[in-house]
Order: sequence, then structure tokens, then C-alpha cells
Amino acid sequence: MPRRSKQGERETIRATLVELLLNFKKELETPNLRAKVQALVPAYHLLRDLGSSLIPREDAASARDRILFYLRKYPRFVIEGDELMVVSGIGEWARRVRELRVQFGWWIYSGVTVADMVEDARITGNHAELASLKSCLSIDPSKIKPDQYVLMRAEQDREAAHRWNVLNEIRKKKVSVSDRIIEYFRRSVGQEITGEELKYLAKDKKEWARRVRELRTEQGWPIVTKNSGRDDLAVGVYLLEEDRQAYEHDRSIPDPVRVEVLHRDAFKCTKCGWHRGMLSPEDPRKMLELHHKQHHKDRGGNTADNLVTLCNVHHDEQHRRTLRLG
Repeated sequence: MPRRSKQGERETIRATLVELLLNFKKELETPNLRAKVQALVPAYHLLRDLGSSLIPREDAASARDRILFYLRKYPRFVIEGDELMVVSGIGEWARRVRELRVQFGWWIYSGVTVADMVEDARITGNHAELASLKSCLSIDPSKIKPDQYVLMRAEQDREAAHRWNVLNEIRKKKVSVSDRIIEYFRRSVGQEITGEELKYLAKDKKEWARRVRELRTEQGWPIVTKNSGRDDLAVGVYLLEEDRQAYEHDRSIPDPVRVEVLHRDAFKCTKCGWHRGMLSPEDPRKMLELHHKQHHKDRGGNTADNLVTLCNVHHDEQHRRTLRLG
């Protein structure tokens, strides 16, 4: 069984380590390779002991606790994997990071996930998404490396453990990436979902971000993000507002136009004044949607002048009236 690091008095560990390394000069002069390696083993263990002792035991006793303590001390900072290895004092630190994410609900994003988000934003020309990522990270997101990590939110998501059980169930299904993603969203209506969850659901394929975008813009699922009209959401978070698809001719509205119209209408239904702050279980009004004053079939465009904000109830009413008139 691998040796675990031992927390202790830091100066004592440091002094012992220095003495071992000074004595190692004699070993370098010998031809015996194995003797050199064996002489370094205690130094290797002491280095891990020193790293794990940087965080007092009363603050974090276990390797997993030390990793979390370190990440929470620097939220939204891009942290090197090697840093987590040092403070954890163990070789299997990456598994502990996954446990924190999956079992305990901490929003820890890997560099791979951030890179996928950056690439999709570039492909679509979504400058707002890139700007949001830049504003919330300590470095340019386009320069992030796979073995770097970011704690995106300092609070624990206590529902995450349950969602990861659902994720594993859906992930095993032999269906397309889009089908897995939309099933997960539909089983998590109104819940905030992280990019890490969606990447895992896509079996780590880079296409996950594109599939989410297609579900929103081509299939009309009301999947919202910070940059599609929900300023209250954190960067890198997705949420399905309601288990329903938008009317076909309302599906291809570009996000910048959508946000412009919502801001213009003060994020309220122009018919009844409903807004998200009025949400209640008894009220059928659950979300805001954009309605075309002049439909596509009548040559109406996806422009701010041709769009108006309605709650889902008045949007449905408007379409029923249109159908009756037709």
C-alpha cells in the first residue's frame, strides 16, 4: 500500500529534508544506481510531508480536505495540477478532485472543459461568452492547459451527488450525444448544470458545447446561460427553464438579439409585466420568451424591432390567436 504523507512541524521536516539532500552528494559519487534511488526515497516522502503540512491539520486533515481548502482560498484562479499534488501530499490527487466534483458537488472545472467552451464561443462568434470567461478567470481562458483547474463557485452544490447518479444512468445509453444531453436537461428542469457534467455526459467528446447550442438555437429548447439573457447565472452554467420547445419560427434568434430585446423590455412580459422575481409554484408563468410580431412565413426577421418579450402564458395565447385567425 502506498505510503501516505504525514503532517508535522514544517520547520522540522524542512531541516531533515535539507540534511538528506546535502548528504546525497556522496551518493552521486558512487556508481551504484540503486543506492542513489534508495537514498532519495526518504527525501521524496519528506517533500510530500512538507507539502501536506502547509495547511494546518485543524483546517484540513485529509488530502481531499486540503485540496478543497486550497481551491476555496483561490476561487476562480487557475490552479496547476502540480499545486494540488503538493498540498494533497498524495499521488492520486486527481481522484480526490473528481470526488469533490462528483460526490460533494463542488464546481471544479478542468482546463479541458474551459477550452471546449472557448472553442465553441470562437466558432459561433459569441464574444460575450469569451468576455465573461475572461472576466471571471485569473488568466486568458484561451491559454488554459488541460492539467489546470478552476473552482468556479465557492459554495457547495448539495444536489450534485444525486445528479451525478442520473448522469451515470443516462451516460450508459446507446444514443446520440444530443439525446443524452437533452434527457439530462429534461430530468433536471430548473436546476443549474455545469459544463463538467455535460462534458462527462458526452463521454468527454469536445462536441458537447456545440450540441447544447444546437438544442437551444435549432431545436428550441429553452436552455439559458449568463450570456443568453440570464444574468443571475454563473459563467459556464446551463439551465433548462421549462420542459417545452419553442415554436418553430422562434428558434433561430441569435443570442445577442435575444439579450438586446430582453434588456429593452426590462426582462418583463410586455403584456402582464411578469418577471422572474414573481416565480411561484401556483403561477403557470414560468419563463420569458421572444415572440415575432411578423412571422417568418410573412417575411418577419430576427431583429429587435420585430421581437417582443412575453411570458410563456401570453406567448401561448398569442400563438393560439394567430392559429385561430389563420
